[in-house]
Amino acid sequence: MVDDQLSRVFSALADPTRRDMVARLAVADAGVNELAEPYDVSVQAVSKHLKVLEDAGLVTRTREAQRRPVHLEAEVFDLMTKWIERYRRQAEERYRRLDDVLAEMDTDSAAPTEPRRPRERGAS
Repeated sequence: MVDDQLSRVFSALADPTRRDMVARLAVADAGVNELAEPYDVSVQAVSKHLKVLEDAGLVTRTREAQRRPVHLEAEVFDLMTKWIERYRRQAEERYRRLDDVLAEMDTDSAAPTEPRRPRERGAS
């Protein structure tokens, strides 16, 4: 299901270390040791982070001789973008309607009104 995958993707990206790994993988594929370099964590901890990203469909690992590069699956971002875009369009439509109402209210308040004449005494 799309919603289940979106939940896994957003959950995986909730962690700043995993977001950083995704940003680095957007530039180039990398091995686990390369991904572990900037962090003060073990290679095993990085492997756990990669497992979460892999389960969410954000990365895949391939085998090149002794190396197992990690590759970012960019099409998953298309799924996220479509989801976000749908709600962005809905929000923009609500703001557009609000702008229309406010513009109409502004026009109504700016329209000159005929001054009221005082009633004459004795008139019914």
